[in-house]
Amino acid sequence: MTVQNPNRDKCYFSSALLYPKYWTTWFGLLVFFLLTLLPMFITDWVGCCLGSVAEKKNKKRFNIVKTNLSLCFPSKAESEIDFMVGEYFKAQYRSLTHYFLLWWRPISVVRKKIKTNGFEKIAHHQSQGKNIIIMLPHTVGLEFAVAAIFMAHASNGPYKPMNNPVIDWMVAKGRMRFGRAKGAKLFTREDGLRPLIRETRAGKVLVYLADEDLGRKNSIFIPFFGVPKATIPVLGRLAKSCDAVVLPCVACYNPNDKRYVISLLDEIENMPVGDDKKDSLAMNQSIEQVIDYCPAQYLWALRYFRTRPNGETSLYE
Repeated sequence: MTVQNPNRDKCYFSSALLYPKYWTTWFGLLVFFLLTLLPMFITDWVGCCLGSVAEKKNKKRFNIVKTNLSLCFPSKAESEIDFMVGEYFKAQYRSLTHYFLLWWRPISVVRKKIKTNGFEKIAHHQSQGKNIIIMLPHTVGLEFAVAAIFMAHASNGPYKPMNNPVIDWMVAKGRMRFGRAKGAKLFTREDGLRPLIRETRAGKVLVYLADEDLGRKNSIFIPFFGVPKATIPVLGRLAKSCDAVVLPCVACYNPNDKRYVISLLDEIENMPVGDDKKDSLAMNQSIEQVIDYCPAQYLWALRYFRTRPNGETSLYE
């Protein structure tokens, strides 16, 4: 595992990452690094072209994206859904090219690519004795949101290791470069919730990603855009355990000025109420509101409705 353990603040590089089986990965990373040296309008164009190719070639991913959009926006015509699918693929691959700028270019360069709104809410609530949980849905600008938060405040959050060890090292190292000076920490699922609660109670901002379908175990079915979705009822419990307010976070890329706009919205009202279903419904409704800011930039390629209530067939077949 390349993420630091709770007692360290570094992500260690292993010589095993240089084995021949990873050379293709390293070559791809080199190509993307060279892209970061070009003007951003060129990297944007390359990313959008790659997205258009992926839309046509990756039928499995295309079907997942279109299914998700059709389920969440049933009032839209098929032509509108098809347009949103195309915009999503362009947005996703455009942001993939930006990640290498995020991980490898000087932090001073990265700062110029991020605009923040509403970050004063953190200090406001902390001055009232409350801890902070930032609810960050899976959007294509997720990594830029994490960078903005980690640069501004001492933070902590969960981390899901990647399947490819090279990419795993790159992502973990990329996140930690922005927060190491402020004592940021990342914890994997194996670490459990206790380290997150401990660090948040101590005053660190908790960045929590709440929208994945993690299976039937420990989940409850809560409407998401009107469709039952397996939802882990953890956010309300965390807010109660940490005596924290929950601030939704919007991360949208503005192609006109070539910057990511990271905005913290007002706290989720009446969170927590102590009822898993009510807290989870409030969370899902808040995620819907976040998505409305830039619908094409939500990570629609994830199977959010993979787990179905008993008796229902798969929605992705």
